[in-house]
Amino acid sequence: MTIAALAGLLLGTAPAAHAQAASGWRERLETFAHDHFRHPAWGWQHSRRDYDLARTLARSDGVALDDDVLFAAAFIHDIAAFAPWEDKDPSHDHSDVGADKLGPVLLGLGFPAGKIEQVRTATRTHMFYRQASSPEAIYLHDADALDWLGALGVARILATVEHGNPPPSPADPDAEPDLPHALATIERNLAQVPPGIQSPSARIRAAALVEEARGLLTRIRSEANGAL
Repeated sequence: MTIAALAGLLLGTAPAAHAQAASGWRERLETFAHDHFRHPAWGWQHSRRDYDLARTLARSDGVALDDDVLFAAAFIHDIAAFAPWEDKDPSHDHSDVGADKLGPVLLGLGFPAGKIEQVRTATRTHMFYRQASSPEAIYLHDADALDWLGALGVARILATVEHGNPPPSPADPDAEPDLPHALATIERNLAQVPPGIQSPSARIRAAALVEEARGLLTRIRSEANGAL
């Protein structure tokens, strides 16, 4: 591909080249996520789970989604948690930073330009403490919320201890990457995440996941015998 053609692709001004590239954008996006989004709690595996669960929740509720928007948002929503797209200013929510920066990445991978704003909307509201509006945003939001609960939610937070990168939290931005802070984060998630869930199917699932996570916390504390 020539420099001019590449520039046209990135800027969306080369229709023929863009149409050809668009045919495989999903594969390229998933490969991009696998290569760049590596983290035990919010890496590419989390994106795949969010996509699959969001589709399942929507089907359970009988809600139709734009699958292009959902797929792209699921795989790109945490882009601001990774270099070079991250913003270390704690006053800047990674949801907003990601929404502002994802456009050139998706366009460069061949994603339809006309759907970028819908992906931005879903990315901006994906965290449990925000209110989603569009169908794709709501089901990404709820899938992302459920991934903080249950045994998997406990595992994700505990994984950040060894990784040395505590989960971003408006409630405790200076949390240390150690086990007591991780357990406190899990407790906080169990209290704060479920009230923000919006869809009927996700609300039904949340109760069992909270109970499962609380059981694991009880066992961890019991076996630690106060030596955390």
